[in-house]
Amino acid sequence: MTIKTILSVLGVNHFHEDLKGAIDFCETHGAHLTALLVSMGMPATLGAYEAAVSTVWIEERQRKIDALAKKAEELRAILGRSETSFDVQEVYAEFAFADEDIAERALYADLVLVGPQAARDEELQMRVVNGALFQSPAPMLINPKRINAGLAPKAILLAWDSSDEAARAARQSMEFLQSAGKVHVTLVDPVASRSANGEEPGADVATFLSRHGVKVDVDCITSGGRRVDEVLRQHAMDVDADMIVMGAYNHPRLQQRLFGGVTRSMLKDVQVPLFLAH
Repeated sequence: MTIKTILSVLGVNHFHEDLKGAIDFCETHGAHLTALLVSMGMPATLGAYEAAVSTVWIEERQRKIDALAKKAEELRAILGRSETSFDVQEVYAEFAFADEDIAERALYADLVLVGPQAARDEELQMRVVNGALFQSPAPMLINPKRINAGLAPKAILLAWDSSDEAARAARQSMEFLQSAGKVHVTLVDPVASRSANGEEPGADVATFLSRHGVKVDVDCITSGGRRVDEVLRQHAMDVDADMIVMGAYNHPRLQQRLFGGVTRSMLKDVQVPLFLAH
């Protein structure tokens, strides 16, 4: 995947740290930045006798829209002082509909970037994941720390379970994998079978990646009764990984699969940039 357009989702109240990270990322990759400033509000409430929308709600909604417009101008001024190619978009939406607005913009991005401030906002993070990741073809990179995630990582952990989602994550993150000093293809409690991991778990994907110039090690890890997300986070620390790449799951039927319940857990407590594809 060649990264030409980055969608950075920014919370209207706190975005300066995330914006700086997005600028650094785009300058590193020579990519265009679409900065999406998001403000969310409660749904309409009814006034007296439930006959009309509350005037208090209307006034509050307008106040938030006006504040959003001011913050968008501030954002444009900051970006105008950089050397980054950019455009700024602003969205005011009720909580229930923010997913769709974010998903619509993600259709035209190569990668959706979520910085540490947006990642700490649980409501915003949930809307971005549900919208951009699960309702658009764009992969997502969540950067929980104030680092330049666009730089070539020294080591990447690729979580592998022979699923479509994991394969898609590997393909869409290829630019990062190729630039890494080492990629650790990590399988937790793998079972050798023709229908899943093959007779030698991890060998097929390692061969595929090697043909793309990726430097690969295959790590088969025993969970010992621990949750898969705990195993992956610990192994990322053990190999000093700068990034974790994995497939994301949201279909109930997949929750029983090895990596099916991991996505949300990883989002809550990841310490290195997390690349997700669905």
